[in-house]
Amino acid sequence: MPNSDHQNPSAVDGNTFVAMCLARAGVDRMFGVVGIPVTSLANRAVALGTRFIAFHNEQSAGYAASAYGYLTGRPGVMLTVSGPGCVHGLAGLSNATVNTWPMVLISGSCDQKDLGRGDFQELDQIEAVKPFSKYSAKATDITKIPSCVFNVLDWAVSGRPGGCYLDLPTDVLHQTISESEAQKLINDAENCRIKEVNLKPIVKHSEIGKAAALLRNAERPLIVFGKGAAISRAENALKKLVESTGIPFLPTPMGKGLLPDNHELAATAARSLAIGKCDVALVVGARLNWLLHFGEPPKWSKDVKFILVDVAEEEIELRKPCLGLVGDATKVVEMLHKEIKDDPFCLAKSHPWVEALAKKSKENVSKMEAQLAKDVVPFNFMTPMRIIRDAILQVGSPAPVVVSEGANTMDVGRSVLVQMEPRTRLDAGTWGTMGVGLGYCIAAAVACPERLVVAVEGDSGFGFSAMEVETLVRYQLPVVVIVFNNGGVYGGDRRNPEEITGPYKEDPAPTSFVPGASYHLLIEAFGGKGYLVGTPDELRSALSESFSARKPAVINVTIDPYAGAESGRLQHKN
Repeated sequence: MPNSDHQNPSAVDGNTFVAMCLARAGVDRMFGVVGIPVTSLANRAVALGTRFIAFHNEQSAGYAASAYGYLTGRPGVMLTVSGPGCVHGLAGLSNATVNTWPMVLISGSCDQKDLGRGDFQELDQIEAVKPFSKYSAKATDITKIPSCVFNVLDWAVSGRPGGCYLDLPTDVLHQTISESEAQKLINDAENCRIKEVNLKPIVKHSEIGKAAALLRNAERPLIVFGKGAAISRAENALKKLVESTGIPFLPTPMGKGLLPDNHELAATAARSLAIGKCDVALVVGARLNWLLHFGEPPKWSKDVKFILVDVAEEEIELRKPCLGLVGDATKVVEMLHKEIKDDPFCLAKSHPWVEALAKKSKENVSKMEAQLAKDVVPFNFMTPMRIIRDAILQVGSPAPVVVSEGANTMDVGRSVLVQMEPRTRLDAGTWGTMGVGLGYCIAAAVACPERLVVAVEGDSGFGFSAMEVETLVRYQLPVVVIVFNNGGVYGGDRRNPEEITGPYKEDPAPTSFVPGASYHLLIEAFGGKGYLVGTPDELRSALSESFSARKPAVINVTIDPYAGAESGRLQHKN
């Protein structure tokens, strides 16, 4: 039975017991902010082989955990204190759930006997996390810890991945049991783990046949894939399917890189034509949400037939496609390729559809390259983005992970920056979340230590989590943060003269920041390297030096405050 005997040297307390369970489950990375009552838990986890990355802010730690889940396919684990710590952690948990990435938020909570009496940081955390998590567990006694830990980790990756929550009351963390009982409880819980929870549904062969027939008989087929295909590691299966059938493809923003952006069948540069004219669209691991215009006219043809591949049956039921294939993206695409291989077809380069997309892509790329070719100073968005693109491509393989956030900065980056390898782009995602930048950078550096990490951020996006540059320096992570500094949200003061009125008209505009802010000095305060650049040569030099050093750096790029647009779409004036 559990007790509170701290004198017994062989006794295992709740903190140690949680750490033992996490270690047994293979959790080797954890992100968070410690304090009462979870500091000991973090220390015990470190002692048992889990690398703990300590942040300044729970939001950033949560974004890191969510991205880590995406990059590795294993649950990203986050640890917070009770009450406000848990609430701040909801930013990351909700981001994981909306993006369908596996993540587990672990929070301490108040003593169970004091619940409802106004205890320190008291909150009904199980109730608070409900809208943002797919499964929650509360360890009401030390003996319940193993089953709770294994359940949240398993549910995070079951079916459609998402965020799960584990609640650890203070009194439970202070309970103790013998080491032998602890090991027995872990073994028993592991033997009872729901192995079926990780099994993905198997698509019927007849359904695969229908999908193959739809593609075979299509005049203008298109393959669309998203980050669901990326987390499934579907890149090799997609490559075989695309290249054996000759069907053009269109990635969603974070699907970029599953097949190289410069692939001859890439339709990204002819996106409007591709989705507007295709008659059959195979959509793999991407939702027909706002990012894909809900699959509806006028962006899509009213007659388009969708073949929707998704791991969640409820997604198929929601979208009501012509054909729904419920299953893991990689397995479904492999089955489809095998089915087509038995009765092969291939669209030649001279096929009218392939030819039309290639022609449109070439035209649009030429227009953009003409804009990019100009060295505009003071910088617009295009000139520095071209220089950054070229520097990233020069790194070669393994390609850097590119983290992108901001309005104009992210939109321009999506068009200009080139992804050549899978899972090398992290951006605001399904929810359009701003403030993810530094958390994503840290997750990428920890999950992909062989890769350089390059963040390309607006000054507003950077401001959400700028203090985490200290975290970069503390752990000496190979992250270069490039800040497009145009003095505000979208730019500086965008108001018309007639809008500047009222008793507080002397205040800065709601979109304005301090002009010429020295963001590069922030990292230097902690021993990192900062650069202030305003010309092409200065930017090239800073990129070359920082990329070679693979040390924490911030490059502060001065942008014309009038170069952007409030819509978040660049106005090509230069």
